[in-house]
Amino acid sequence: MIMSEKGLELLTLREGFKTFAYQDTRGIWTIGVGHTGPEVVKGLVWTAKQVTDALRADVATAEKAINGGVKVVLTHNQFDALASFIFNVGVGAFTRSTMLKLLNQGNYTEAAKQFDRWVIPVEITSRRMSEKAQFKS
Repeated sequence: MIMSEKGLELLTLREGFKTFAYQDTRGIWTIGVGHTGPEVVKGLVWTAKQVTDALRADVATAEKAINGGVKVVLTHNQFDALASFIFNVGVGAFTRSTMLKLLNQGNYTEAAKQFDRWVIPVEITSRRMSEKAQFKS
């Protein structure tokens, strides 16, 4: 499965869409839709197409983690919510998470509650609640 267009839209709303490099809340140089990397430096400017291409490539990492790690059937909304979550916390954090363990036990209800545990810093709370709602819809 891959992230739906609606999922990409929601992820973009959560992350923001910037064609110029900026420092995120942790001081990491970022561009586009939450894209980081050694090529992202002060003064970097991208076209909208470059932002979209980078987003697709970055999301592919999250998609691969879900497709390889989740052993139960997911709805597209669940898949998209997990991809957004992984995009933010990283593949390693997801693969070691209680959320994944619960999912693979088929316990979708308890897995959804795990979004509540990933709300540090506090500014991320609305994003997590949005991902949780998407997962449950």
